[in-house]
Amino acid sequence: MTDPASQYSELYAAYAAGTLDPGYALMVETQGALRDDVRQSVAVSEAAAGMLLEAEEAAPMAEGALDRVFAAIDAGAAKTPQRAAAEMPEINEIERLPEPVVKLARDAFARGGWKRPARGISRLNLDIGSDARVELYRIQPGATVPRHTHGAQEYTLVLAGGYSDATGSYGPGDLAVKGPDDTHVPVGDEGEVCYALIIHGGLRLTGAMGLVQRLMGR
Repeated sequence: MTDPASQYSELYAAYAAGTLDPGYALMVETQGALRDDVRQSVAVSEAAAGMLLEAEEAAPMAEGALDRVFAAIDAGAAKTPQRAAAEMPEINEIERLPEPVVKLARDAFARGGWKRPARGISRLNLDIGSDARVELYRIQPGATVPRHTHGAQEYTLVLAGGYSDATGSYGPGDLAVKGPDDTHVPVGDEGEVCYALIIHGGLRLTGAMGLVQRLMGR
């Protein structure tokens, strides 16, 4: 795999500056939890961003701003749906995923549960206010994601297990990027179940599945 610490330095810099979309910020945090080199690269970017911030002139806060922030946090926590851990499918697997994803996966299941687009494939929509679609995929060993292209760039970060396609094999911490010109058929590797965080602007299925998708207006 290409060294992400050098390939995605601009992405890490945007994360450190606090300007990165929430979906991609989650991707950076999660990859940092899996890879030392990414974590170190983010730390360097954060240090540089901190130096720039210290050089800026301080702006006064509006009266009561801090109280409003705490009130918003409390309101969000009160609205978070709860479900007993024993009721959640694959809970033991999810609890072993990187920390940035675990609570989001629990909340997503409480909102709507797993969707099962194909045999051996499950997905959770992680609604975190991103402009992109952010999903957690569970791919059983040997299961095949239908052949598809992409409406925009798709970032796939493997969290556990692994999958393979025509471009290679991907394991925990690996990040694969596909564009509109790429068509692929990911297959779950044998052994451990594959979990992947996928951020994209929409999949475009090809072949028979693509016909079904178009007839459904998706």
